[in-house]
Amino acid sequence: MKYDPRRIIRKALTTEKSVILRESRHCYSFEVDPDANKLEIGRAIEELFKVKVVDVRTINVRGKLKRLGRYAGRRPARKKAYVTIRPEGHIELFEKT
Repeated sequence: MKYDPRRIIRKALTTEKSVILRESRHCYSFEVDPDANKLEIGRAIEELFKVKVVDVRTINVRGKLKRLGRYAGRRPARKKAYVTIRPEGHIELFEKT
């Protein structure tokens, strides 16, 4: 593996869309390192959370242009990954207590 799994997976994303995907398709969403590929992301999820990954889909999100008066800036770009796991597995990070 190119990087440490904790450097590949930056943070878990919790949005309305991700909650719906998690409940209906066992699909979890993460913000990942922009240089990581699908194989590295899948291996990192399997190693960190001890689940079996079925599918990995990735999206490169461009940073939005933001203005404050006459000054313009841009939010940083990021990469998201939607990871589908087997139905019998679950990631406790997302589960309710």
